[in-house]
Formats: sequence, structure tokens, C-alpha cells
Amino acid sequence: MKNIQWFPGHMTRAMRDMEAKRDLCDGVICVLDARAPIATVNKNLKKIFGEKPVLYVLNKADMADASKTDGFLKLFESKGKYCVKCDCTNPSSKRVLLQKLNDITEEKRSRAAAKGLTRTFRFMVAGIPNTGKSTLVNLISGQKRAKTGDKAGVTRDVRWLKCGGFDLLDTPGTMPPSFDDQHHARHLAYIGSINDDILDMDDIALELLGELAQSYPKCLTERYGIEDFSEKLGMYEAVCKRRGFIFRGGEYDYERGAKAIIDDFRKGRTGKISLETPSDYRDFDF
Repeated sequence: MKNIQWFPGHMTRAMRDMEAKRDLCDGVICVLDARAPIATVNKNLKKIFGEKPVLYVLNKADMADASKTDGFLKLFESKGKYCVKCDCTNPSSKRVLLQKLNDITEEKRSRAAAKGLTRTFRFMVAGIPNTGKSTLVNLISGQKRAKTGDKAGVTRDVRWLKCGGFDLLDTPGTMPPSFDDQHHARHLAYIGSINDDILDMDDIALELLGELAQSYPKCLTERYGIEDFSEKLGMYEAVCKRRGFIFRGGEYDYERGAKAIIDDFRKGRTGKISLETPSDYRDFDF
């Protein structure tokens, strides 16, 4: 499988804009995908965050393996980080997020109140593409203020939005200029954080099947009837056969098969799956 690299030009501009507005912010909301928390940490953003307090949001927790998500939550907290798990499409997550934001700003709020001042706190919302940043903004605001979509790179501009008691800076998803770890790059491809147009979707589907065969074979059996996990191509063809993706003459329609495999995973139809395990990242520098 060829190396994955994706860094559109608008991301360079976005990172400059974020750095320019950093000092206007009281903190940062860094949105991660609970299915791949480590892959969705962009270490280049740490330079932009500086010493600002960061709330890490493990979004899409409803589609992840709950035990692993809880493990990552404890891992972040053990390193002194603010962290919360949620599903930003679920209205009940709003209370959890606002409580954490209030916890982060409590000291500044108390100091302002002691001086007889009332102020609105500002947070930058940042992260990898397609982790749900704009969905989080819409959840906190209580209305559709930010544009959302399944395709990576929907948000292109940096802009302020008033959301209840906070001002949120909605920012475009930003990648590191290059991927040193292709294992994590593949995870980003699986969850839709990389533009599908630059990917070989056959390769992505094969690699995803290979990983799931190792960690969640039961999910593949329940979804596709796969019993033999010895070969990725054999599993791929089993999916095509199960779904009827076969041309006249008996050739498999691999294109439709790849789309089904990837869409099923991204939409949670394959099962509650996490691509990473907390115990593997105890020494990770967040």
C-alpha cells in the first residue's frame, strides 16, 4: 500500500489564522475521534495552543468500544488533561461539555466576579478534519450555526460564533504536513478524516478488514458472515458475495465492496469499534 499524505494549501493559512487569534482565547477545545484518539491528535497544533488549557473531547463515543474509550479517558486524565467523552449529535452531551468548560474557566470567572465584572469566555475549537468540530459548535449553540458534512474539509475559514455563555472560534480541520506513522494515517483514512479522492479505496478496505480481523472478528462475522480470516482478499470477496456485488460472468465488483466496507465502519454498522488501545500509548506525549 502506498504512503498516505494529505495537506491542502488552505490548512497552512488556517493554522496561521489560528495562531494569530490564539491570544484572544481563554482555552482550546480539541475534538478527537473516540475510535482513533491518538491518530486524531495533531501534535503541530500544540505549538499553536501554547500554554492555553485544552479540553480534549472524545467525540463519536457512541460508535467506539466503550471500554477502550473509558481507558483513553483515564489515560488523558492521568496526564493532567481535561477530557470528556461524548456524542456531539446527542443533545444530552451539551450539559457534559458546558460543565467541563465551566470547570476550566472557574478561576478566571471568580476573579472577574470579585472585581464586579461579567465576561464571556472564548474557546478555539480545533482538530483533525471530520472529527465533529462544527457539530460540537452547533450542539453548544443550540442551533445550526456551523456547516457540517461527512466529507473531510467542509470548514475552510476561521470564524467566531456566539454560543450561549461562550464565544467559540470554529476552525478548519488541520493535518500535520506529513504523516510519520502510516499506521495512524490509515486510521485517519478509515474514519474519513482524509479526502477519499486521493485514496486507493480498495487498499483502504483491505487494510481495514485486516485490522478488524485481528481485533473484532466477531463483528465481521455478524455483519458479513465471514468465518475465514486468513486472507484479506478472501474476506473482501466474501463481503462482495454476501452483498451481491458481482458482475455478469462472476467477477467481483470490488469498487462497491470497498464502499460498503468503509461506509459500514464509518456509520457504525459494523459494530462499536476502536482502532487503538489505551495500554499501547501510556508513554504518548499529548
